[in-house]
Amino acid sequence: MQRRRLGQSGISVTDICMGTMTFGSSCDEPTSHAILDRAFDAGIDFYDAAEMYPVPPRAETFGVTEEIVGKWLQTKPREQVIIATKITGPGHGWFSPPVRGGRTALDPLQIRRAVEGSLQRLKTDYIDLYQTHWPDHFMRYEDTLAALGKLQEEGKVRAIGCSNETCWGLMKSLWQAEKHRVPRYDTVQNNFSLINRRCESELAQVCRREHVSLLPYSPLGGGVLTGKYNDGPPPGARFTEYLQSGGPRQKMMAERFVNPRTLKAVRRLATIAAQAGISLTAMSVAWSRQHDFVASTIIGATSVEQLEESLQARDLILSDEILQQIDQVEQDIPLPMREDGLRRL
Repeated sequence: MQRRRLGQSGISVTDICMGTMTFGSSCDEPTSHAILDRAFDAGIDFYDAAEMYPVPPRAETFGVTEEIVGKWLQTKPREQVIIATKITGPGHGWFSPPVRGGRTALDPLQIRRAVEGSLQRLKTDYIDLYQTHWPDHFMRYEDTLAALGKLQEEGKVRAIGCSNETCWGLMKSLWQAEKHRVPRYDTVQNNFSLINRRCESELAQVCRREHVSLLPYSPLGGGVLTGKYNDGPPPGARFTEYLQSGGPRQKMMAERFVNPRTLKAVRRLATIAAQAGISLTAMSVAWSRQHDFVASTIIGATSVEQLEESLQARDLILSDEILQQIDQVEQDIPLPMREDGLRRL
């Protein structure tokens, strides 16, 4: 693995990050700790959580993932672990539990309460990277950034970032930071994978020119890029549950990832990986790591065995020939995840 800096901050991280959103739902605590231990032993020093985890988000499991990570964190030297977490922000219909009085806005009061809750659950006195989980385009960015900057001044947060943000929103925040002389976002965490390459256009240019690091999540397309959905939804898989028993919002999300165009692309990509003698999982993670605007690719796992598959990519460099073959799939099946459901999110 390589080390890369998070934006203009003083924090450098491994270019693979361990995601934790299933800890407390698909993964019980012992399994979660086993995954974290294996990631740490493999050299990963960057771990991403959120106050709303695990998924699917429910009021009764709110904060459980941070609690699991916090217990594990007590077993490791704190200075050797880079911890990222997120304040929920507006749920946009996806998440609106009775948390903090039913409010998940990005105003100073809610930010203060959210970070104090995360610090308590994580059992630490500072968070390395604190992110807004969902943007609030009706909120004044300078107020949000000033509140986050106050946490930096107090030593509770080292760097700040955003997630699920648009190109307009990121540029707006950077402009407001410069105009009002408040801290700026160093990272943006968005969905980016071989079946969702939208970040390569406008967002990549923002990241390069403004020195903001992309932290891609779902590099395996929610598991679709493992190929396990090619013969129909597999029992027990997250999107299988969403499709069979989830609410309208969850079904729409599942259909973004699992649809005829994504499955067609995955079959083509699986052939490329097989011809190269590598797994589709490893190829997908390695492809994400090779972008110059990416600081660290967030992988997930519900077992140590799944984690091992992603770890095969930690020193894998894809050849120009493989990259050209991958690009051809994108030309033939452009943006397979860009369905009506994606545009509505």
